[in-house]
Amino acid sequence: MNRKAYDSDVNDEEWAFAAPYLTLMREDASQRNYELREVFNGLRWIVRTGSPWRLMPHDLPPWWVVYQQAQRWFAAGVFEAMVHDLRVLLRLADGRQEQPTAAIFDGRTLQSTPESGARAGYDGHKKKGSKVHLAVDTLGYLLALHVTPANEQERDQVDELAGQVQETTGGTVEVGFVDQGYTGPEAAQAAAVHGIELVVIKLPEAKKGFVLLPRRWVVERSFAWTACFRRLAWDFERLPQILAGLHFLAFALLMLRRVVESVTLSA
Repeated sequence: MNRKAYDSDVNDEEWAFAAPYLTLMREDASQRNYELREVFNGLRWIVRTGSPWRLMPHDLPPWWVVYQQAQRWFAAGVFEAMVHDLRVLLRLADGRQEQPTAAIFDGRTLQSTPESGARAGYDGHKKKGSKVHLAVDTLGYLLALHVTPANEQERDQVDELAGQVQETTGGTVEVGFVDQGYTGPEAAQAAAVHGIELVVIKLPEAKKGFVLLPRRWVVERSFAWTACFRRLAWDFERLPQILAGLHFLAFALLMLRRVVESVTLSA
């Protein structure tokens, strides 16, 4: 690498783990004009800084190279695979079973931009944007993700999320913790089809100020983790699958750093 490093660059230990997932063709393939590690650094720079694709720094690969390769990675599900394997490693390191038996569901609205406005909707707070629906385990690590217009109700996404969760975990999840936005027989039935019992965590009737809800705070913290990535502060993407892919990328980067740090500390 003949340039000054960016804070977002992948380090050697992280690259050793990530490279096998990202190598969709041989590193010495004739059609590869840029080092794969540098292309990955370009994608990391975009998601960390929130910059438009076309403003990619000149000492990184061209923006269109990084964008096209990112689409290939998203289509191949490489970051979903990384998140799955990293989650197993982190759970085992925490003394848990490989796969969870409980999950937490929630959604948040991302403000739309001119790029994403055509597919946006208005949520209950009259905020126009896209809604990102997450399912995480009890440690806060990503299990499933689904993107809809903001006007789509959270309870209507239970079937999609529950199906993804069971596919990811091999059907081990038995309980899903949710807030009052998931109340209703339809949501409960949708989860039950996939073998999951929905447990609605309700606010105290006489609450004053901020109240930390059992289990529910975990998914709120997971959303807060994504604040490290400015590209995820608003919905800047024309395609919902790119927004979803960038969320999986963000969780992969967070979890990869934790795995590398834990290995370094134990060495």
